[in-house]
Amino acid sequence: MTAPSWRWLTVTAAMVAAMLFPVYWVVAASFTPESRLLAAPPLVPQTLVLDHYRALFDARDFWTPVRNSLVVAGLTTIFSVVLGAGCAYALARLQFPGKSPILALVLAVSMFPQISIVSPLYLLLRELRLLNTYPGLVLPYLTFAMPLTIWLLVGFFRQLPAQLEEAAFMDGASRLRTLWSVVIPLAAPGLATTAILTFLYSWNEFLFALSFALGPERYTVPVAIALLSGGSTFEIPWGAIMAASVIVTVPLVVLVLIFQRKIVSGLTAGGVKG
Repeated sequence: MTAPSWRWLTVTAAMVAAMLFPVYWVVAASFTPESRLLAAPPLVPQTLVLDHYRALFDARDFWTPVRNSLVVAGLTTIFSVVLGAGCAYALARLQFPGKSPILALVLAVSMFPQISIVSPLYLLLRELRLLNTYPGLVLPYLTFAMPLTIWLLVGFFRQLPAQLEEAAFMDGASRLRTLWSVVIPLAAPGLATTAILTFLYSWNEFLFALSFALGPERYTVPVAIALLSGGSTFEIPWGAIMAASVIVTVPLVVLVLIFQRKIVSGLTAGGVKG
């Protein structure tokens, strides 16, 4: 191996180590007794304990925020993909005035700061009596999940050969039947990629969940982790926080590793203009 190759390999290894070190620190701290967390950095735990994990589920009922996150993120993903697929197909295939400005508006909405719409959304949900409910979280989540879904799926649909749809039209299929029987099966990899990204985005959302969930019975995972200290500034349960972070991160990491090829290929295909 040549000298430049060794240098690149060393730089790459150093970058990977720098990115993985915080992950290792969190995992190590989650198995370290609370008394040793601040006494010494938990680089190499001498004693592995499960106290932090037991405390999460026995004393803090961590299953509730996990269930809430699964429900809210799952429903948001389903609605976003189902509704977004129809909108994206119309923007990708149909010809109508103002199509380009609409697509630009969708992209602009996805870049809108969430904090600027929290107050009006709160007032609206309060009037509809949806605060501290699953619909009261899913509907605000759709404000950022739908633009993301539409923008990604437009790129996927543009990559599909239009000849297949024309053949279906010649056989007497309607536009809706063509979408369901021809386009959706061909776009299945793109739909799967979009669903995964939307789910991850919804799972990690914090601001709306904090603003519209008024009690622990509707807290999602990010909010529950942020409030583990119970408002105390003198005693913070770092071990429990680290354990909760591991619990909610490992499934996402496994999901991304399993579907990493679909995600990368889907983003690449969706980013090419047809």
